[in-house]
Amino acid sequence: MALHTAVRLLLLTVLAGACARGAAAGNPGDPPAAAAGKATEEAERIYMLRCLPCHGPKGRGDGPTARTLAPRPRDFQDHEWQESVTDTHIEKIIVGGGIAVGKSAGMPPNPDLRTRPEVVTALRRKVRGFGKAEKEKEKEKERD
Repeated sequence: MALHTAVRLLLLTVLAGACARGAAAGNPGDPPAAAAGKATEEAERIYMLRCLPCHGPKGRGDGPTARTLAPRPRDFQDHEWQESVTDTHIEKIIVGGGIAVGKSAGMPPNPDLRTRPEVVTALRRKVRGFGKAEKEKEKEKERD
């Protein structure tokens, strides 16, 4: 009987590990689905409050305060820029601001996000999403 219990425990452990690996599929370091959902909501709120005034609702760098800034805010839909930066670079800018990567101090840091990697990941995904949206538009134009 002890053998059956040991075998059951072993099977449960293997299954639990497989399920955990399956749930973690995707980008390494990405948060689990439930946490990601909350982080995405928080990232949307943060984008609206902190990022949209400069980067605009579609990430084009054309927010209401953009014209008062020099240099102008980054256009997240710019394919060349999207392809030239890593996810780590984007996350570093989000947390440390422009100065963290040798860019303008006009891009302020968000030090409160240093301990919230799941929100930083969600913000990075949002930034990447702006580039994907523009890429899809270009593909549609090519098809026409």
